[in-house]
Amino acid sequence: MSSTTVAPTNITWHEGHVSREERAQLLKQKGLTIWFTGLSASGKSTVASALEQHLLHRGINAYRLDGDNVRFGLNKNLGFSPEDRTENIRRVAEVSKLFADSSAIAITSFISPYRSDRESARKLHSEAGLPFVEVFADVPVSVAESRDPKGLYKKARAGEIREFTGISAPYEAPENPEIHIRTDQKTIAEAVEQIVSFLSKNEYI
Repeated sequence: MSSTTVAPTNITWHEGHVSREERAQLLKQKGLTIWFTGLSASGKSTVASALEQHLLHRGINAYRLDGDNVRFGLNKNLGFSPEDRTENIRRVAEVSKLFADSSAIAITSFISPYRSDRESARKLHSEAGLPFVEVFADVPVSVAESRDPKGLYKKARAGEIREFTGISAPYEAPENPEIHIRTDQKTIAEAVEQIVSFLSKNEYI
């Protein structure tokens, strides 16, 4: 199932009475998006969930947008064709930008296989003056396939799933992510610490 985007007409952007700076000052935190990308079973959702928990326990407002979860609602009309994957990421980028603008930390966990789509998400944030931190959850396909918690790789090998990233559809790895984590070489706690260290060093938290 595909979706086409139609440009809206007769709309006007309505400014509120609270500036981003005032909101950040009142809430005592800055907003940003932390964008996890990686193969299915790369560990990105596991690390993203642990990071969300860690930040919340520190009193930092964070919310995780998960690839599968979003497809139950916001993106339930999208399939996995290249066009639908692009639209999937476009919508998520827009939603995460809204979270970041509200001074929350948006944590997205999506395969987001195409470099151009991730760059579009980054550009959207950049143009809005919002930080965008790309986290590459990196594992060899063989490792991801050996984990296969949902049995998706097995189905893809059997031809039951078409256009499966890493098997029958491409994954374009980030060339220069802010954070690069080999999730097969680090524990979840170590991965979270690596991200938190980066956020602290750059004064995001």
